[in-house]
Amino acid sequence: MNGHSERCGTDERSALVDGRQVARTAPDASISAPQAPDAVLAFRQRYRREEIGPHYRGWAHFAFTSLACLAAVAFCLSRLHAVQDWEWATVPLTFLFANLAEWAGHRGPMHHPRRGLRLIYQRHTRQHHRFFTPEHMAFDSPRDFKAVLFPPILLAFFFGVFALPVGAVLALAATANVAYLFAATSVAYFLNYEWLHFAYHTPADSWIAHLPGIARLRRHHTRHHDPRLMTRCNFNITYPIADWLLGTDDRQRRS
Repeated sequence: MNGHSERCGTDERSALVDGRQVARTAPDASISAPQAPDAVLAFRQRYRREEIGPHYRGWAHFAFTSLACLAAVAFCLSRLHAVQDWEWATVPLTFLFANLAEWAGHRGPMHHPRRGLRLIYQRHTRQHHRFFTPEHMAFDSPRDFKAVLFPPILLAFFFGVFALPVGAVLALAATANVAYLFAATSVAYFLNYEWLHFAYHTPADSWIAHLPGIARLRRHHTRHHDPRLMTRCNFNITYPIADWLLGTDDRQRRS
């Protein structure tokens, strides 16, 4: 844990290590250094012009993701039958696995280009982190939702490449209840990720930003958007469990 926490901060040694890493994966100075307000505005205008189609509807995007995930969770739960006590352990274990996977995916391909996954890096580091900075965390209109929410095609990828195959293996290796509980928890975690990330980028005076617990999680995510920290700290989008366990919560460094 200490080894990780030493990399989460702005001390000289950390800057040297990650400085080489940032220079190798994100040479654009607009990513690795704080952006001026005019630069953020200019990027947002260019992103809207080049990346958001004329027929895009932010609330339709949000509704599709929410309803598709809720329908999948409801279906999986409807298939449960006489769940045994030990089978319920699938829920917390899947939750913890998803939290660690979220941390690893964010710390890895979302911030460092990997072969075959460069689109993820492009969308996250070179677009999302330039659209939203610590001083400009809120979207301006529903059309900006595209810079926050995962594209709908990712749902098909998530279901078809991850949830269904792993669930099928669990059905064979354990029980059908374990498989359905795994799939339900995985999809619910994905939706929880999307809802929380959406909440962090709502205007600070919105009712969503004032829901219980959101302010603290929002601060955690806002610190991650500091370009000097984004490759070192606060990789959990949902709950900073893995950040705490692996020493990448910036509060550990500051304390």
